[in-house]
Amino acid sequence: MHVPLAGISTSIQEFVNSWGSLVMIVLFGLVVFFMWRTVRLMPQTKPVEISPDAGVEVQWDEIAGVEEAKRELQEVVDFLKDPKKFKRLGASVPRGVLLHGPPGTGKTLLAKAVAHESGAHFYSQSASSFVEMFAGLGAARIRRLFREARKHEPAILFIDELDAVGARRGTDNNSEREQTLNQLLVEMDGFTTTGRLVVMAASNLLEKLDPALLRPGRFDRQVFVSPPDVEGRRAILEVHTRNKPLREDVDLDLVAQQTSGLTGAELANLCNEAAIFCARRDGMAIGKEDFENALDRVIAGVPSNTTLNDHERRVVAYHEAGHALCCELPASIDRVHKITIVPRGQALGYVLNLPDEDSYLKTRDELVDQLTMLLGGRVAEAIVFGAVTTGAAGDLQRVAEITHKMVHDYGMGTATPSARAVLDADIVSDVTRRIRDEEQQQLAFEAQKAAYDLISSHRDKLEEIAQALLEHETLERAELDRIMGGMEPVSRRRPEYPRLAAADPNPPEPAA
Repeated sequence: MHVPLAGISTSIQEFVNSWGSLVMIVLFGLVVFFMWRTVRLMPQTKPVEISPDAGVEVQWDEIAGVEEAKRELQEVVDFLKDPKKFKRLGASVPRGVLLHGPPGTGKTLLAKAVAHESGAHFYSQSASSFVEMFAGLGAARIRRLFREARKHEPAILFIDELDAVGARRGTDNNSEREQTLNQLLVEMDGFTTTGRLVVMAASNLLEKLDPALLRPGRFDRQVFVSPPDVEGRRAILEVHTRNKPLREDVDLDLVAQQTSGLTGAELANLCNEAAIFCARRDGMAIGKEDFENALDRVIAGVPSNTTLNDHERRVVAYHEAGHALCCELPASIDRVHKITIVPRGQALGYVLNLPDEDSYLKTRDELVDQLTMLLGGRVAEAIVFGAVTTGAAGDLQRVAEITHKMVHDYGMGTATPSARAVLDADIVSDVTRRIRDEEQQQLAFEAQKAAYDLISSHRDKLEEIAQALLEHETLERAELDRIMGGMEPVSRRRPEYPRLAAADPNPPEPAA
């Protein structure tokens, strides 16, 4: 049977066209399905309702240890309460107040206290909430936030963790973050000076903020919130123990002395942990031992279930005894309060030394003594066992940090002063870097030799401390005093830098 070729080609073409249409329909359906799934999985971009925070009742007397910051912010409170007093003299409220300092020092509490004391509405936002997936949403949220705050003046607009959106422009490729930052700059520069709206922000990284944020007219006032001194810690402890029953043996002055370097948030956690320890033993009032247990937990961590064999216990005992001996002998190191070989957290043992008073300046000799104390454990291991272990990893890290600061930041190298005062660390020559590395090594070697001399010349005391630790696991100050036998700390002189000769006040007359 003869079939025309034209008929076959037409049938094939119709078949291909029908299947092609079906494939196109299937592909279109898949595209629509995946677009629907993508929209369902995307975060909701519905505008978040912006309203003043309710229940902001933080008072001045509930914040302690930051008296300088409170004095700076009192002017903002006075202006918001009585603006006429300042306006008649032509003064205006600072447009922006930037609170910066280490985490946990009370920056957010200060902002809430300013709002409560001045009777202003308090709007708080985290800077990270402004950075959205889609371009323009963060800037739109900034505009809405300022618009709502202006409707309820007097108002405090608080932005927490400002560095999340206020980092220097040009440091990354996040155009959405930079667009949000530009909108924040426009809003802060745009609202009138007669308004009663104050922008307050908190940041832990002041050096990373864009310079445009820090100029006058934006954040006019920058307030450093520092960790509290011993009197500030005493006041903070009083605030956080107001609603807690204390036994008569609790000495808050001693607790304040024991907590040098802790921030207000850490002290609040300390008081809470002490209350928890008291509840565990079914006590009716918090005692001295509860604060001691809480301090151990805050500083060293929770007790560990690590089980050491006899050899490891001896190594840890001599290691901690070496630290303690190098704490007791140099005159510039704080005295030991407690030594223990009970594992806590990642530490197999630790030495707790307490300062007699807060100090803010360190000499080169004092820093080398601190390096000597850090290396005392490793040196004790080498003297007693003829080998060193991995237990000194944390000590060596601290030694590297201190020697780096001594050479790069403080100009305390052994050969030449630091070049950082003149040149940036990123643009110095390879020769300067090599010299700095050698100076860091020389400082570590100097401290290691000092530790070796101290421990070798007082080997009997090292043995007594180590044996007492193996027997009791924990030694308090009184037991260490008995072992040391009233030995007084010694000051060791070290070679000093060559100094320029003083100019003669009466120089000889020049020859004729």
